[in-house]
Amino acid sequence: MTADDAVGAAVERLVRAAATRQACAPVRDLIGSSDLAAAYAVQDAIAARRTAEGAVVVGRKIGLTSPAVQEQLGVDQPDFGILFEDTQYADGETVPYSRLLQPRAEAEVAFVLKEDLTEGDLGLDRVAAAVDYAVAAIEVADSRVAGWDITFADTVADNASSGVYVLGNERKTLDEFTPRDVGMTMTVTGQEVSTGSGAACLGDPLVAVQWLARKARDLGQPLRAGQVILSGALGPMRAVAPGATATATITALGSVTLHFTEG
Repeated sequence: MTADDAVGAAVERLVRAAATRQACAPVRDLIGSSDLAAAYAVQDAIAARRTAEGAVVVGRKIGLTSPAVQEQLGVDQPDFGILFEDTQYADGETVPYSRLLQPRAEAEVAFVLKEDLTEGDLGLDRVAAAVDYAVAAIEVADSRVAGWDITFADTVADNASSGVYVLGNERKTLDEFTPRDVGMTMTVTGQEVSTGSGAACLGDPLVAVQWLARKARDLGQPLRAGQVILSGALGPMRAVAPGATATATITALGSVTLHFTEG
């Protein structure tokens, strides 16, 4: 099998899993467990299919920002995926559980950009200047790979295990809060399941955005004004069951809630 054939086969496996709502085997048997170029080629091909079908790209998500998770998967860098308009929910909305396979919720700081990040060295000051505002967010990660049996390549190929996400309503500029200093608590159906801080996300959520800005530009897909950037988990992600309610509270940014149907 050629490299192109392997990428194509991985695309078909993941697309079929998403379409049938039946989790599939990992794709590392096709593209290897650590081939960065092949993994992103699969992600790009699946995204191209989605956009050809009318899906609208509205931003990016950053994953693997936790050193503990990096160590678990044997990698030394984050990854990223693409956010589509039809995966975004408003605060307090309800997600049909049937659109998900193996959902796990995590709390994050989301940034909305007011400027493109295309020029210069993209230092931290430049990245901060491009941020319009930030809000509290819950990302519901979801894997098309059965049992979350993933390596770095598996999750990258699967759009960084992207599912759906919800944005809070309390907008703050970077003049009003410091992302690395925030604290986070997340509950699922009233039970505290995760705590953390801004510093848990690569030391600073803005550093995560800087990493993404540079990587995205290097790959020819720079970050653009108006895009939403999910900067990475502030604490452990937790599974959510049908009928659950997840609420994340982030100091300075308030709370955000997402409900799930019974089935």
